[in-house]
Amino acid sequence: MKTALPALVLGLPFALACTPVFAQAMDDHKVVMPQEIPWTSAPAILPPGAQVALLYGDPSKEGIFVMRLRFPAGYKVAPHTHPAAEIVTVLSGALHLGTGETVDTSKVQVLPAGTFFAFKPGMAHFASTTEETVLQISTTGPWGVDYVNPKDDPRQKS
Repeated sequence: MKTALPALVLGLPFALACTPVFAQAMDDHKVVMPQEIPWTSAPAILPPGAQVALLYGDPSKEGIFVMRLRFPAGYKVAPHTHPAAEIVTVLSGALHLGTGETVDTSKVQVLPAGTFFAFKPGMAHFASTTEETVLQISTTGPWGVDYVNPKDDPRQKS
C-alpha cells in the first residue's frame, strides 16, 4: 500500500524556506556561488537531519527545478517513489542506493561523488549514507515522495 504525499504539502515548506530563491529562480540569468547556497532544514516529508537548497524553479509547480539535498552520516530514507523522473548527481560523499519496495542490502550499490543516476517515475528505491553526502536533483515538478509503507513516512513518527 502506498501513501500519496501531494506536492503541495511538500511545496509549502520549500516556498516558506526559500522565498528569495523562488523570486530569483526564473530570471534570465542565475548564478549561485558555493558560499551563497541557501541551505535550510529539509521539509518533514524527509527524515530529520537532511538539509535542502533550492537553486532554481519551484518543486511544487509544473516545470524544471534544481535542488540539492545534504544528508548527514548515518542517514536513511525508507523505500519510496517519486511522481516524476528522478535525475540525480552525487556531488560529494557517497550514496548507498538500492531498488525495490523493501530494504534489501544485497540490492545496494555505493555511488561515489561524480555518479549520475536517473529513475523513471514510480520506481521504488531506498537510500542511506555512511558519510555526509550531497546530491543535486534536476527534474520536473510537481515533486513529492510517496513512501511504500505509510509507517515509514517521517511525518507519522511521534
